[in-house]
Amino acid sequence: MDRRRTDVLGIDPKVARAVDALAGFVLGGGKRLRPTFAWWGWRGAGGDPHGEDAQGVLTAIASLELIQACALVHDDLMDASSTRRGRPTVHVEFAREHAAGGWSGPPARFGAAVAILVGDLAQVWADDMFHSAALPEGAHRRAAEPWRAMRTEVLSGQYLDVLAQASGDTAEETALTIDRFKTAAYTVERPLHLGAAVAGADPQLVGAYRRYGADIGVAFQLRDDLLGVFGDPRVTGKPAGDDLREGKRTLLIAAGLQRAEQNGDRAAHEAITGALGDPEMAGPALERVRSVLSELGAVHAVEQRIAALTGSALDALDAAPVAEPGRARLFELAERATRRAW
Repeated sequence: MDRRRTDVLGIDPKVARAVDALAGFVLGGGKRLRPTFAWWGWRGAGGDPHGEDAQGVLTAIASLELIQACALVHDDLMDASSTRRGRPTVHVEFAREHAAGGWSGPPARFGAAVAILVGDLAQVWADDMFHSAALPEGAHRRAAEPWRAMRTEVLSGQYLDVLAQASGDTAEETALTIDRFKTAAYTVERPLHLGAAVAGADPQLVGAYRRYGADIGVAFQLRDDLLGVFGDPRVTGKPAGDDLREGKRTLLIAAGLQRAEQNGDRAAHEAITGALGDPEMAGPALERVRSVLSELGAVHAVEQRIAALTGSALDALDAAPVAEPGRARLFELAERATRRAW
C-alpha cells in the first residue's frame, strides 16, 4: 500500500486521500479468512513455509484482502450501510467530508462516487499484486482458473443478491445460490483452490478442497445471517438488525416465511415481511421479529443446516490426501468460520 501510494502522489497528491481510505479499510480490521484458507490450502498441498517460494505465495494470497475490500466497499454502498467494523463505511466517510467542506452538490452522491472508485482501485491493485508475485514457474498459469472464476462468481452472486432484494424473492433455493456464489466461492472454495493450484496439487485434492470450501463457505454465510439479526454490535461491528433494515433475503428469512405460511400464521408472516427494508427497525420491533423467527423454528433450521454443511465438509477433507499441519488447521478453520460468537 505504501508503494502504491507513492505511485499516485506522482499523479496528484489529492489522490492519496482515496488511497489512505483504502489502506485504512484493508489494514484496519477483518478476519483475514481468505488468505488464511489459501495459505493452508497451499500448505496442505505440500507447500514449504521455509522454502524459497513462501514469500511469493504470501504476496499472491495477500491480494485476496484487496478483493475482499472491493466487495465490501461496494456492498456497503449498495446496502446503504452506515458502519463496517465499528467505523463509518467509505461512502459515509467521504459524504461527511464533503458536507464538512461545504462543497457543491449532494454529499451522498460524492460519497457514493468515491466508494465506487476506491472499490475499483482495490480490484485493480489485487490483480497487480497477484500477477506480480514471485511464484514458481507455471504457478500463475495453474492459478488462472480459480482467480478468474472467483471474481466472476462473487460479482454474479452480488447481482443475484441485489435482484432478490429488489424483486422480493424469498425462496430458500435463491438464498442458498446467493450464499454459494456471493460468499462461499470467494471466501473458502476458490482461495483453497488457488493455494492448491500454486502448489501444483492433483485433481483429487483440488476436488476435495472445493467440496469442503463450498460447504464451509455457505455455513459461514449462514452464521453471518444469524449474526445479522441476533448479533451483538460489539462483536459484529455493525448495528443489530442491519440485515433486516437492508431487506436481505437470507435463508433465515426464507425459512421463517415458509414456516409462517405452513402454519397459517399471518401475524408472524406480516411481522417478518414488515421488518424487511424498514430503516427504523430497532428496539421492541426488532425483538419481536427475533422472537417470531425463533418461535417458528427458523433459527433452529439454519443451525441444523450449518451443522450438516460443516459435517459434509469435514468428511470431504477427511477423505483427502491433505498434508499436515494443513489438515489440522483446516479442521480448526471450519470451527472458527462456523461457530462465531453471537
